[in-house]
Amino acid sequence: MSEATAPGMAAPRGGLLRMSRRVMNLAHLVTQNARRYGDRIGFVWGERSWTWREIDSLVSSLAAAFAARGIVKGDRVLVHSKNCDEMFWSMFAAFRLGAVWVPTNFRLMPDEVAYLATASGAKAFLCHGDFADHANAVSGPDFVWRIGEGAFGERSVSDAIKAHAGIKLDNAAVEYDDPCWFFFTSGTTGRSKAAVLTHGQMGFVVTNHLADLTPGTTEADASLVVAPLSHGAGVHQLMQTARGVKTILLSTERFDIDEAFRLIETHRVSNLFTVPTILKMMVEHPAVDRYDHSSLRYVIYAGAPMYREDQKAALKKLGGVLVQYFGLGEVTGNITVLPPALHDPEDTPHARIGTCGFERTGMQVQIQDDEGRELKPFETGEICVIGPAVFAGYYDNPQANAKAFRDGWFRTGDLGHMDEEGFVYITGRASDMYISGGSNIYPREVEEKILTHPAIGEVAVLGVPDPVWGEVGVAVCVPREGAKPVTEAEMAGFLAPKVPRYKMPKRFFFWDALPKSGYGKIPKRLVRDELEARGLLDLTKTS
Repeated sequence: MSEATAPGMAAPRGGLLRMSRRVMNLAHLVTQNARRYGDRIGFVWGERSWTWREIDSLVSSLAAAFAARGIVKGDRVLVHSKNCDEMFWSMFAAFRLGAVWVPTNFRLMPDEVAYLATASGAKAFLCHGDFADHANAVSGPDFVWRIGEGAFGERSVSDAIKAHAGIKLDNAAVEYDDPCWFFFTSGTTGRSKAAVLTHGQMGFVVTNHLADLTPGTTEADASLVVAPLSHGAGVHQLMQTARGVKTILLSTERFDIDEAFRLIETHRVSNLFTVPTILKMMVEHPAVDRYDHSSLRYVIYAGAPMYREDQKAALKKLGGVLVQYFGLGEVTGNITVLPPALHDPEDTPHARIGTCGFERTGMQVQIQDDEGRELKPFETGEICVIGPAVFAGYYDNPQANAKAFRDGWFRTGDLGHMDEEGFVYITGRASDMYISGGSNIYPREVEEKILTHPAIGEVAVLGVPDPVWGEVGVAVCVPREGAKPVTEAEMAGFLAPKVPRYKMPKRFFFWDALPKSGYGKIPKRLVRDELEARGLLDLTKTS
C-alpha cells in the first residue's frame, strides 16, 4: 500500500478526470484559534499555561526547526513521550509541515520502540528525557531530540524551538488521502501495526466527534486529560482544539485521582475521555465526594465495554453525563455512540442494558457472518463498518490490509449482534470466544453475571485447554477493597442459577489485581500470560 492510497479505492469512471481533493491541514485548527481566541488559555499543565497565540507560535517554531533539519511533507516523526506540553506541540508541528506524527505508548520497552521506529520509517525521533535507554535503542532516524530534561540527543526540543522563535510557517497544502498520523494498534496479537490516518479522514472524525460525543462544545469549555495523548486521548484533544477548548494535563506523573477531581473543580472541567477501568477507579475513590464536579457535561468512555454494575455506580456518582462510544483505532472511535440520555441508571424494561449504542453519524454498521453476508437482528456475527472515518489501511502491511477489509467493509474482529432498531451489542473479541463441548461461549456474558456479586470488583473470564471439553472457562476475580473473602464454592453457587451449566467456569481464581495495558485496558492475553506464569493454565494440575 502506498502511503496515500486507501485499499479498494475505485478508479475514476466515465472518463472523468480525478480532481485534486485538497482539504484543510489539521494544523489550521491552531491557526484559527490564534486568530479568534488569541488571548484565551488553550493549554494548562501544573502552574503553567499557554494562550492560543503562544501555542501557534510554538508550533510554528518547532515546525521550522524540523524543516531546518530536513523534515518535509510525508516524513515520519516518531514521538515517545509522557503527556507534556512539547508532546502536544509536536503533533501540530508535524501536521503543519505535512509530515506524519507517529506517537508511541510511553510504557513500551526500548526494543518495542526500536521496532516501531523501523516499521514506520521514522526520519526524526523525539524522546522524553526519562527514556535514555529508548533513545539508545533506536537507530534509523536522522536525528534524536530530547523532550524535557536529560543528557542525550542532538538537542532538546525546547532549544530547537528557541532557536527558531518568531518564524511563521504556513500550513502545508494537503489532500484528503495525505497521511497525518500513524496510529499504532494495541497489538492484541503479534506486533503493533501502524494504522494510517489521513487529513481528510481526521477532518471528518473531528466533526463527527463534536456532533455525536460533545454537542454544544465551545471555547468556554475545558477538558481534562487522564490518558496518554498517543492514543484515544490525543484524538479527543484534537477535537477539543477544533473548538478552542482549554486542555488541562494532570499535574502529576502518576494518575492521581484526588488531583484529577481537584482540577475538575478548579477549572470547571466540562468533559474528559477515559476507559472503563479508569472511570471505575475514579467513581470508587473518596475524592468523588470531596470535590465539586457539577461542571461535567460529558464523561466519555471507550476502549472496552463498561460492565453494567460499574455503569450504574458511575451514573449514581456523576449523574447523567456518561457517553459511550465503540470504535477501534482504525476507525478512530467512529462506530457507535450511546449518549447520556440513553444511559439508564435503573434496570427497567426500557433500559438498553449492554448496548454500545447506535451508528455514528455518516457511518454504517453491519453484523456479518464468516462469508460477509449480513445477519438478521439478534444473530451473532462480526461487527463490520464503512464510512469516512475508516482509516486508509495499515502502513506497508498488505497482508494485514487483506485480512482487515472485505468488499470494502472494515472487519473489526469484534463479535456482537444488532437489535431491530439498530442498537449494537458487543459480545466480545472474536479471539476471546472459546468453544467448550462444541458450544460457543462469550466471556463477557459470564463476566457481567459475576460482577453482580457485591464482593467482586473486577473479573476476566477466558477459555483454557481441557482434555475432555476442548476448552473450559476460568474466572480470575479481584475482590472489592474491604469485602469479605469469597471461596470458589461460594462463587460457583452464586453463579449457578444465573448461567447455563456449560457456561459455568471450571475454576475461580482470586487475585489482588488484574494486569492492565498502558492504556488502562485488561487484555485477555496479559491475563493468560499471568495464568501461565503462575502455572494455572493446566487445570489437570490445579483441580
